[in-house]
Amino acid sequence: MALDAETREQLIDTVRRFVTERLRPLEAQVAEQDAMPPEVIEEMKGLGLFGLSIPADYGGLDLNMEEECLIAVELGRTSPAFRSTFGTNVGIGSQGLVMFGTDEQKQKYLPGIASGEIITSFALTEPEAGSDSANVQTRAIRDGDCYVLNGSKRFITNANKADLFTVMARSDPEKAGAGGVSAFLVERNLPGLSVGKPEKKMGQQGAHICDVVFDNVRVPAENRLGREGEGFKVAMQVLDRGRLHISAVCVGVAERLIADCVAYATERKQFGQAIAGFQLIQGMIADSKTESMAARALTLETARKRDAGRSVTLEAAAAKYFASEMVGRVADRAVQIFGGAGYVADHGIERFYRDVRIFRIYEGTSQIQQVVIARETLKRGG
Repeated sequence: MALDAETREQLIDTVRRFVTERLRPLEAQVAEQDAMPPEVIEEMKGLGLFGLSIPADYGGLDLNMEEECLIAVELGRTSPAFRSTFGTNVGIGSQGLVMFGTDEQKQKYLPGIASGEIITSFALTEPEAGSDSANVQTRAIRDGDCYVLNGSKRFITNANKADLFTVMARSDPEKAGAGGVSAFLVERNLPGLSVGKPEKKMGQQGAHICDVVFDNVRVPAENRLGREGEGFKVAMQVLDRGRLHISAVCVGVAERLIADCVAYATERKQFGQAIAGFQLIQGMIADSKTESMAARALTLETARKRDAGRSVTLEAAAAKYFASEMVGRVADRAVQIFGGAGYVADHGIERFYRDVRIFRIYEGTSQIQQVVIARETLKRGG
């Protein structure tokens, strides 16, 4: 249900002030310590950020896609690690349950997800199944009233904090490809489930990814999400939605970087004048501004289409492709405008340069987005 205009603006303003006054001053600390301050997590819970997309009946804010994107833009104006703290609860870790869960499953898990008491994670990627997401090798073999899971998952966001995993596993070993995959809600405390140490990463310190290993993990059959063999369908619909959220975050990061560039270029002097007066600097600012505006427009237009009940597989892929590539170019120009100051850590520009690189990879690489865009365009005949 859409918020009324006044409530929506109040929410956006509250998040904007939280980002500006509370999160931005902590950016360097979080990056250096590779950890999120516990008190900040509690403040996020208090603001309802863990439940942005969860239905109101289960304690969430029940934002529609456009509203969620507007909030994601605001959250993009600070280090992406902050958003990642609750991002899986809002997106890929919860939306399979929201879209395909039974009433019993929703009653059991969604209130805790909305409050942040339950942290969720989405376990699809494997050593041999990343872009080729239909090539899932983790097995889920039916044994009475349980499925027995064996296999491993890689690069799983928030796995070290997760209480509940949405896991894609092959329930029909005889059936190759997407048709043999099912989705399961797997609780962290089940015997045989283990989580590896957080990986050392190029960027987004403070947000963690880990391996997850399943060794004869017995999952109650009632925790299957949707029908048997529907796992790939669940994953793709979750990712369609997640791509729009990430697109909006990319827009927010770009807008933050542009503002930083404008402030720096106005103050920094060379050859007796502010570098903002040089046309080649203006050209980089103009390109960045134009591209960020285009990404914002495409993202919000697609969000409104989704809210209207239309299929947006093509549009969501196009938004994610354009926005993630765009923010990479904006970050590169930001380093160039700041010059040597952009290469050292003092201004945080080099940190954003590293942070945004992952946007072109997760929720489907840019190359996968190109495949989706082309496939859907051919289906539509142009």
